[in-house]
This record gives sequence, C-alpha cells and structure tokens, in this order.
Amino acid sequence: MKRNIPQEIEPLKALQEFTQARIGIGRVGTSIPLKQSLEFKLAHAHARDAVYSELDINNLTDLLKQFDLLVLHLHSMAGHRRQYLQRPDMGRRLNDASIQLLHDYSTEADIAVIIADGLSATAINENAFGLLQVLIPQLTAAGFRLAPIGLVEQGRVAIGDDIGHGLKAMLSLVLIGERPGLSSADSLGVYLTYNPKPGITDEARNCVSNIRPGGLSYNKAAKKIFYLISEAFKRKLSGVGLKDNAGLLES
Repeated sequence: MKRNIPQEIEPLKALQEFTQARIGIGRVGTSIPLKQSLEFKLAHAHARDAVYSELDINNLTDLLKQFDLLVLHLHSMAGHRRQYLQRPDMGRRLNDASIQLLHDYSTEADIAVIIADGLSATAINENAFGLLQVLIPQLTAAGFRLAPIGLVEQGRVAIGDDIGHGLKAMLSLVLIGERPGLSSADSLGVYLTYNPKPGITDEARNCVSNIRPGGLSYNKAAKKIFYLISEAFKRKLSGVGLKDNAGLLES
C-alpha cells in the first residue's frame, strides 16, 4: 500500500520559494488540491486577458514625454486583434499611414526605440516605462543619438525592421509584450537588431527576456541591454554572431 506523504515534508516543497513554477502542490487522492486547481484556472484567465489587452496609449505617451523625444503613434497592417492573432505576417509590417509618418520624421540616428504591444500589452503598460527610465539615460550619457520613439499597436518583433529602416537608425530596440505564461502574464522582452531593414530574420537579433518585477529587474536588464548595444556598435553586428560575454568579464 502506497504511503501518503504529508504535503509539508514533500521534497519539492522547499523549492517553491525559488520558482513560480507549479511544483510541490500536493494532491487529494488522484487529483490536485482545490486551491491549486483554482489558482491554475485564474492564471490561465490572466494569460488570456493579457493576449487581448490593449496599450494604454494616452498614459504611455504622457510618461514618455519625460525623455524629450517625439513619440510617433504607429500601427501594423493588422487592423484589429483577431486579425493580428490569425495573421502574424500582418503584425510584422507597418500600414501605409505609418510608413508615410516615418518618412515625415525620418532622421539619421543611432538607435530607434520601439514599443509594441506584442502578445501582452499588459507587460508594456506595466514595465516599459520603468525599464526606459533606467536605460535611456545610460544611452544618452554614452552619446548615442536617439530617433523618435515608435509606439506601435498590433505589432510583432519584426516590425522594428520597418521602423528602424524608415527612421534611418543604425540599430532598432524593440520593447514588446511576450507570450503570457501561466506564471507570468506581464513579461517584457527586448530585441535589438543592428542595421535593421525589411527582410531580416530572427538569427540577426539579440533578445533579453522576462523583464518584470518578478523576473529580471529593470536595472539588471538595462545593464545587459546596454552591454549588447555597445558591443553591437563596436562589432557592427547583432544576432548569433554577438554573444553576451558580460558575465565572463566579472570576477
């Protein structure tokens, strides 16, 4: 007969403080406890809500004024959320009105900062400004010239190629809401691409992910992103040829 092990002494119980993954949740007969079952359903609901969340355009625009940079309101070819989810290709390209807007404000710059809703506008609404508050002062202090900020609705990562190229920037930096998980519906990802232009594929990008209060902190993320940007300009490339060796330099 199999002996029931009390939940408080299960081997995985002690590991719960180190991860948000669902480990050591116990069982009732052949099922998981009711409390943990309800928590799972709630997390699933939060993830679904995040996918259909919307950018808080007005609030973000007001917050971004702190950086004294023009904010361009842009939109992908996906006209609405259902089309965005069904046609990923349309989320990767700008619509005609946005392309024209870029032409009107095109100027040579080092970095184009792009903020896109992605698969979780919640992540952008809650974390994008906090990260930029740390990162942008580092970039400007280092002498990098910043293009107008692109605030994009219904955008995917590759839309940064159109925007960076349209603004004549040497590097695009895309802040985007990552696909929600069952332990994190607010995870922010940052993708950088040197020499952005339409048609670039994902091996030409570097990514820093899971930026949020419960994941990678703003300060640590900004430090990592600044290092990658500096190396990208030094070596004139990004992607698989650009490795994050920052930790190897610390003793």
